[in-house]
Amino acid sequence: MALHPSFPESPYAILDPAVRWFPADEALRESRSEKLMPPLVPQLRKKVKEWRDSGYVGATDTSKSLLNWWFNTPHLLPQTDGSMAEFQYYFAQREALETIIYLYDVVGVHDKYDLMRFDSSGAVSTGMFDETWRRFVVKMATGTGKTKVLSLALAWSFFHKLYEPDSQLARNFLVIAPNIIVLDRIYRDFQGLRIFLKDDPVLPDDGVDGRNWRDDFQLTLHVQDEVRITRPTGNIFLTNIHRVYSGDDIPASPDDEDTKDYFLGKRPSGATTDSKVDLGMIVRDIDELMVLNDEAHHIHDPRMAWFKSIEDIHNRLKQKDSSLSLQVDVTATPKHNNGAIFVQTVADYPLVEAISQNVVKHPVLPDAASRAKLVEHQSAKFTEKYEDYIHLGVIEWRKAYVEHEKLGKKAILFVMTDDTRNCDDVAEYLEGRYPDLKDAVLVIHTKNNGEISEATSGKGKEELDKLRDQANSIDGLDSPYKAIISVMVLKEGWDVRNVTTIVGLRAYTAPSNILPEQTLGRGLRKMYPGDVEEYVSVVGTNAFMDFVESIQAEGVVLERKPMGEGTLAKTPLVVEIEQENAKKDIDALDIEIPVLTPRVYREYKNLGDLDVTALGHQHVVYLEFSEEEQREIAFKDITTGEVTHTTILDTAGIADYRSVIGYFAQTMMKDLRLVSGYDVLYGKVKAFVQEQLFDRPVELETPNTLRNLSELAATKTLIETFKKAINALTVKEKGDAEIRDTIKLRQTRPFVVNDQGYLIPKKSVFNRIIGDSPLELLFARFLEDCEDVVSYGKNYMAVHFKLDYVNADGEISNYYPDFMVKLSDNEIFIVETKGREDLDVPLKMQRLRQWCDDINRAQAAVEYDFVYVDEESFERYKPSSFKQLVEGFREYKDKI
Repeated sequence: MALHPSFPESPYAILDPAVRWFPADEALRESRSEKLMPPLVPQLRKKVKEWRDSGYVGATDTSKSLLNWWFNTPHLLPQTDGSMAEFQYYFAQREALETIIYLYDVVGVHDKYDLMRFDSSGAVSTGMFDETWRRFVVKMATGTGKTKVLSLALAWSFFHKLYEPDSQLARNFLVIAPNIIVLDRIYRDFQGLRIFLKDDPVLPDDGVDGRNWRDDFQLTLHVQDEVRITRPTGNIFLTNIHRVYSGDDIPASPDDEDTKDYFLGKRPSGATTDSKVDLGMIVRDIDELMVLNDEAHHIHDPRMAWFKSIEDIHNRLKQKDSSLSLQVDVTATPKHNNGAIFVQTVADYPLVEAISQNVVKHPVLPDAASRAKLVEHQSAKFTEKYEDYIHLGVIEWRKAYVEHEKLGKKAILFVMTDDTRNCDDVAEYLEGRYPDLKDAVLVIHTKNNGEISEATSGKGKEELDKLRDQANSIDGLDSPYKAIISVMVLKEGWDVRNVTTIVGLRAYTAPSNILPEQTLGRGLRKMYPGDVEEYVSVVGTNAFMDFVESIQAEGVVLERKPMGEGTLAKTPLVVEIEQENAKKDIDALDIEIPVLTPRVYREYKNLGDLDVTALGHQHVVYLEFSEEEQREIAFKDITTGEVTHTTILDTAGIADYRSVIGYFAQTMMKDLRLVSGYDVLYGKVKAFVQEQLFDRPVELETPNTLRNLSELAATKTLIETFKKAINALTVKEKGDAEIRDTIKLRQTRPFVVNDQGYLIPKKSVFNRIIGDSPLELLFARFLEDCEDVVSYGKNYMAVHFKLDYVNADGEISNYYPDFMVKLSDNEIFIVETKGREDLDVPLKMQRLRQWCDDINRAQAAVEYDFVYVDEESFERYKPSSFKQLVEGFREYKDKI
């Protein structure tokens, strides 16, 4: 059941279908395959990979442009601190869009019969599809970015319909949320079209591939009944599904009970009394429409009004010789009540893979010894019966709270009970027994289906609005709440990130229709960016834990660790300044590092200045290949040797050289982080290949030329020649540098790192010295023992001490030295430790030497120097003082 040994750690890495998770237990595959693996996905993954490797052969020009912009073009987006950072979509998001586009553009899927061609189980039948229109379901684990997939699908449909003459897609969109809380979240992303225009690189720049993408993207957002001017096209209708119900033909929902459901909205009969406009009629009065469902497992039963409303829209469009263009559903759990996965699922990023790639938190359960201490007491009072479980949850939450508080974050305790009376009992118990939870417990009364119940809470609409806002804002430090108590899991859309501890005091039964992933889902979203491992502790009754552990059938590995008093917090390691340590004189231990203006920079001249006739390369011999060798042309990465692009000739034997030239141009831009100039570079590459690359001029249209381009010698020469020329044209060095700021180690903000080896220092302002290598920990120990060292610090990324330099490839890069060592108030050393030397080490040391010279020239109060420590010499000579180290380690001290 474990993941493949070669499964990548990065969520951005392209995943080969051969390394994806699948149920390894053959008996399990035979008995429960329909509940574990979507039947269409295995075959689709292989087909989409082949299509991706081909350069998207068969896709429309619009689709190719968008796919290449989203996934093959570097995107630098401004950060809150004014810097620029590269943005990438997760591969799971990429694969979802590629699959949708492949099915529409290349396969030409119209209905269930076209989809059934990809069934690899042999168990799919037409009766499993209830809809008669195109419907694709995307399965992505909670917290992995489903809304981004919706935004990309929406933009693709809009531009496809706008730019492709025969497109059957749409420029009107019905975005459906299952409840108000999900609608609020989507609205925050879609308001002012911010996810398209500001937050993400959804829209290509005007001019890319000759289109005015941003100018042409004219859309109006309509929320619920707040409809403004309705145009024939260019509308996004964002709504709760119940606003789209049709007239009086609304069958009762299983969710109804005998009270209106605030979160799902009151069922209207015709136009509601508080509606300004009947949104259902407006949607039915347009001629083109795409439906996008968030948390779409709600819309699965053909007997339910949700399904019938979409069916009604499709039928009304058919009466006007049109149809529903496409329905895209996204959800973590596209499952029927019996647990079977929707057969319409075309892409799958399961929770086991998301946890492995640190996209979501890792669930942690008490180990056997910790669970053995928990006893259900014989008592009629709920809190007395489950006192042990509640107390263990509070202990784990408290430990997490202390650690996260150092980083300006608030850990949240989430408790699930079995009914509203016990819900109130637990809340009263927590506030009465634990002083730190006094007036800090938020009670949410939910019904059996997980929606907030107005009847049991006895609250009106205004109070329910306030309750919903309190639940949504509980992460914030300005919220007084630290714990939330509910009858069961809050339904989808409650997407707070700070739940660190879940306590389950109820069992689950089949009628509840709740899945293990939904139970864990409210605690899966990560608190911090990046790839740091985070954890959610899960504590509960035996029945509850048995239910949670059933998710292991889906490959999820549940870690088990000691819990309770005296055990470690289930959090990442926090590195911080030890302000509260009375044994440390932070002023004396502090180290100041001047910040200089950059020495090197990139001057973005027009790439048109590149002269492809004077690049000084070695011509490549042009070879003759057989017709069979020319049929499939594979391009390999020049450093890894992995196939990155494949061109397969069509049935007429015609080769598409444009995708090959485009592949080379995009590779260069991505490697050099160029943000514009694709059209110019494409033309330069094309001319170079035609006239200069080989030992003779060549014809691009011939398969033999493309086969030659796939040879490593040609690929390497082409890419490296252009990168060298572009760097020579754009990378410039300034003649001097000046001090513009100062870094003080004591001002470093707390940050988190993965659980790894560390040293508790006495001579550093930091509470921990993390070792990225054994040598770093050995060297830190050495510094602790040196009598001539006053203080030192590890140069963490959070310190922000970096030097710009030109690397061995001629590109601008950043160098982060390893340590700063203070010998006195007027003498500081910068230390680089290295286990194995690489090509960039001499360049880094040259830059470090230059930095010291620049600093000492700019000021005289403190002398800055450097020393290079290689592992072999350090272990051989074993210096006993820092002075001895400096005298013995002279490499790179002379002029380089």
